[in-house]
Order: sequence, then C-alpha cells, then structure tokens
Amino acid sequence: MKKLLLVITIIAMGFTASAQEKDKFRFGMDAGYAFTDGGDGLFGYLEPKYNLTDNSNVGLRIGGAVRGGNAESLNIKGIGSFLGTYDYYFSNNTSSSPFVGGGLGVYWLGSIDDLDFDLGTQFGGMIRGGIELSKFRITLEYNIIPKSDLPIGQSIKNSYFGASLGFYLGGGKWKK
Repeated sequence: MKKLLLVITIIAMGFTASAQEKDKFRFGMDAGYAFTDGGDGLFGYLEPKYNLTDNSNVGLRIGGAVRGGNAESLNIKGIGSFLGTYDYYFSNNTSSSPFVGGGLGVYWLGSIDDLDFDLGTQFGGMIRGGIELSKFRITLEYNIIPKSDLPIGQSIKNSYFGASLGFYLGGGKWKK
C-alpha cells in the first residue's frame, strides 16, 4: 500500500498543468466503488476524449464492473461497457472545475451466480457529475441499464450507482 501511495504521489507531482484546451486529446483513467442492491463491487474505466471546446469534450468510455452478491439475491458476476460520452465543465479555473456529463452505449452483462445463464447485452446510459482538481477527478455516476428477465420467472436489476477517483493525461491547459 505504501508503494502505491508513493507512485500516486510521484505521478501527481508531474501534473502541474490543469484541465483542457480546445482541439486537444486527453486520456482518463478512473476506478471506483459500485453500490448495488444485490451486493457492492468495484469498477474501472479508460476514456480517451477529444476537447470540442475549452469547456466540453466527447469520448469513448471502455470499462467494466465486478459485483458481489448476498445470500438473499441473485447477482451478476461482471458488467462490461462501451459508451460514447460527453462532459461539460462549468468553470475554466486552473485549480478546480465542476462538471456534468453522460453517455450512451452497450453493456455486456455476465452470468448469474449458481445459474448457467448469460444475460447478454443491453443498451443503456450513464449520467455523472463531479469535480476535477488539477489532473485528478472525483466523480459520482449512475449507470442506467434495463432489468434482465431470468428464465426462472425473476428479474434482476442491472443499474448501479458509483463513486470514483481518477486522473487524466493530456488535454492542454485552461486558457486564462
């Protein structure tokens, strides 16, 4: 754990510039905790982006979530996702910038515990908001995925709420 904190500190020291500039590319990496009805889990995303303006960008989010279950519910073992995204930044401050965003795309749903049944794919969306502090990002998001009907007459919720920390590379500097 100490080595991980040291690596994060060294990386953070290298990021003295902040935020984004029109017509620049950036690459984000986020990891977080997924809160679900059937059991919590972890998720991670890679997201290359293109800055449309100084205050907005479009991207492709590629990632996945691994969720646990509990004795009272059936749960998915994993979810993969590929979404087109858009983020809007309310400020071009060099130290912090709040943002909102969303995305639409495909979610691949894994198998169910104790059942030999694959849930396949679902079209879904995501809404998010947070703040960027220099090159670091704190985000709250909600992934909206339709319920899956099981052959045993039950359905399972696929949507989940998440909280993540991340950082990004590139993107230029905020204009002053």
